[in-house]
Amino acid sequence: MHILDTERLSLREMVPGDAPFILELLNEPAFLENIADKGVRTLEDALGYIEKGPRASYAQHGYGLFVVELKETGEPVGICGLVKRPELADADVGYAFLQRHWSRGYAVEAAAATVEYGLGKLGMKRVLGITAPGNQRSIRVLELSGLRFEGMVQMAQYGGENRLFSTPPAGD
Repeated sequence: MHILDTERLSLREMVPGDAPFILELLNEPAFLENIADKGVRTLEDALGYIEKGPRASYAQHGYGLFVVELKETGEPVGICGLVKRPELADADVGYAFLQRHWSRGYAVEAAAATVEYGLGKLGMKRVLGITAPGNQRSIRVLELSGLRFEGMVQMAQYGGENRLFSTPPAGD
């Protein structure tokens, strides 16, 4: 199911056919270092991740992580979407891109559109973002997507202390 388009990108729901792409993405060194090791090592693991993660989130919350494709070619380059984590009061924008597609502005383009989608189409009051304290690239993506640093938050499954960002209150 198609979710939204930006100038260069299209975001859609993740489907079982995305398993080879997800297997590659979740095993990139930058994903393992900056996000988490999801334990996805086979196509079967990738299928399980898709069903228990994004697809379960679509059913439960009406949103989740989406596949980001280049409009021009349909090539998947990353994932971006909204994630509802038990530790956080509001959904946060999550994203990861294949390293060969970094430094082209795709993460900012997708994340900014996802924040707008959450606030506008989904009617969320605010959207959060979290990142490891030293992940300067991700901090920059969140800032360029309209989020502001709010403080530090403890998240054990993401290495302990993380930076928390949020959309500014209405009227700011």
